[in-house]
Amino acid sequence: MDTKIKAIIIDDETLGRQIIKKFLLEHEDIELIDECSNGFDGVKKINELKPDLVFLDIQMPKLNGFEMLELIDSPPVIIFTTAYDQYAIKAFEVNAADYLLKPFSSERFEEALGKAKLHLINKTEENNVVKELIKHTQESKEYLERIVIKDGAKIHIIPVVSVKYIEAQDDYVMIHSTEGNLLKQKTMKYFEEHLSPEDFLRVHRSYIVSIPHIKKIELLEKDTYKIILDDGDRLPVSKSGYENLRTLFK
Repeated sequence: MDTKIKAIIIDDETLGRQIIKKFLLEHEDIELIDECSNGFDGVKKINELKPDLVFLDIQMPKLNGFEMLELIDSPPVIIFTTAYDQYAIKAFEVNAADYLLKPFSSERFEEALGKAKLHLINKTEENNVVKELIKHTQESKEYLERIVIKDGAKIHIIPVVSVKYIEAQDDYVMIHSTEGNLLKQKTMKYFEEHLSPEDFLRVHRSYIVSIPHIKKIELLEKDTYKIILDDGDRLPVSKSGYENLRTLFK
C-alpha cells in the first residue's frame, strides 16, 4: 500500500491498549490515529476518523464490541480482542473474522495483522463478514439486559427493566420505556426471542408488553380486551394474546 494504514485501538483496559501499541511499533506502515477506553468514544471516533483498521475489545462496560458494530455506519477491518467469550470465538471462526484471545503473543498478533491486511484489499468482503458476525451473534438465545439505540449522533442505552412495551412500526419497533420512546431497526420476532418470557409477553401482532407494568385487563365488548398499564397506557389484546394472559395470570 502506498499510504499508511490508519488504526484505532478500543479497549477499556490500559494494559490491553499498551500491549497492542507495543506490537504496532514494529509496523511502520500502520499509523495509530487514536485510542479509546470505551465503546461510546469508539463509535464516535470510527464514524469521525474512518480508520482502516480497528482493534476492538469485546467485553467492555456500558457498550460492548458487538453492540458497537450495530452503531457503526461503515465498519472498517476489525481485529477483535477477547478474554473468555466462548460464543464470540465460535462466531468469529464461523464468519472468518479474526480475533486475539487475551493474553496473546507477538506471533499471534502478527498472524492476525497479516490477515487484516489481506482483508483491507477487499473491503466489500469485510463488510459482509461484519454483517454476518452481527447476525450470528444475534441468533444467540441469550436474553437481553439492555437495548442500544443510535438516534442521530446520540447513543441511548435502555435497560430492559425500564421497558414498558414494544410496538411494531413497519421495519422498526418503537421502544416505549420509562426513559422515553425511541425507534430501533429490529423485528418483533427478534425481541420476542430475546426478552425473557418471565418478564415480557406478546399480546398482539404489534405489541410485546412488560408483565410487571400490567395493571389490569379490561373487557371492552365480547371477546375484545385491552391491557391497562400502570401509567394509564392502553394496548389492544389479540385472541391468542388473551389466551397467553389467561395462562399467565390463572
